[in-house]
Amino acid sequence: MRRVFATVFLYLLVSGAVGAESFRTIIAGRLDISSAHQESKALQLGYIDSAVIALDADRRFLRGVELELKVPQAYQKYRGSVAIALYTAASSLPASSLPASGVADIDADRVGFELLPNKLQVIYQIPLLRDHGLKASPYVSIPTGILPVSSFPLIFRLMPVMKGLPEELEGMKFQLSAKPIVTDKGALRLVLKYPEKLKDRPFTLLIDDDVMDDPGREQILTEGEHRASLISDDYRNENRLFVIERGKVHELVVELKDPTPVVSIEAPENAAVYFDDVLIQEPAQAFNTEPGEHVVRFVVGDYSILKSLTVRKGRTYRVSISIDVDVTESD
Repeated sequence: MRRVFATVFLYLLVSGAVGAESFRTIIAGRLDISSAHQESKALQLGYIDSAVIALDADRRFLRGVELELKVPQAYQKYRGSVAIALYTAASSLPASSLPASGVADIDADRVGFELLPNKLQVIYQIPLLRDHGLKASPYVSIPTGILPVSSFPLIFRLMPVMKGLPEELEGMKFQLSAKPIVTDKGALRLVLKYPEKLKDRPFTLLIDDDVMDDPGREQILTEGEHRASLISDDYRNENRLFVIERGKVHELVVELKDPTPVVSIEAPENAAVYFDDVLIQEPAQAFNTEPGEHVVRFVVGDYSILKSLTVRKGRTYRVSISIDVDVTESD
């Protein structure tokens, strides 16, 4: 089987086929790339095997894909005998229809080709954005031009370029790994929990003092620390600090509260407490009140202390009485 594949691959290479190709290959596996999970994924390839490189649904933060191929040391005796080719199969073959492994007949467009360099480790970077910032170097190869994310899945293919290769090469395993190259941005997803009797009232969302036009939409932000402020006449104002990681969505849960002012009172056990001349039976228990001017009166024995306070919507107030003792010394 492998020698038949080798003959077909050699014919395609010699014939100079570039662009659309039809070929049969052995798919060794599939590598799914996600900006939310940035660790590398790897699989083993034989010298005539292929791998499917696919992207997950959320591709907003991808600026490229990095492929790393580890070459067995024994291959150095046969350098120049194997090449890599990259194909885009999106136009005719969606990722869901490609087998997880096994023999597959594929119609695809070749978008990259090169002989394996004389190295034990080869890194390929595939740019996905116009301003990708990726650069070729002695350690990194960029085998394609800019590929839009719509061109995925890709087929990464190892292929022999000469006849009569020894059985030792047939038993060699190349390790291919893939990971995303992400932008310096992430997203904020705001999750709101409403008071039971106050649902879906209007509010304004500010991120770093900038008003967001659509608070219900995920907000794209640069990585780092940010501040969210929720301003409303129907809820208590809320402020939160949060951190955006590159390529990830941060979920910020905010529990909105009833804006009715709350008052709590601290007083000695033998003190009678009046709020607007109404005796408070349980002063230690917080209670709701209306915005405006109010008077708290403490009565301890024959002494009475008054305190006025201005209550505003959406605020909580703690009123306490303190008794101090002054000690003076004289001759």
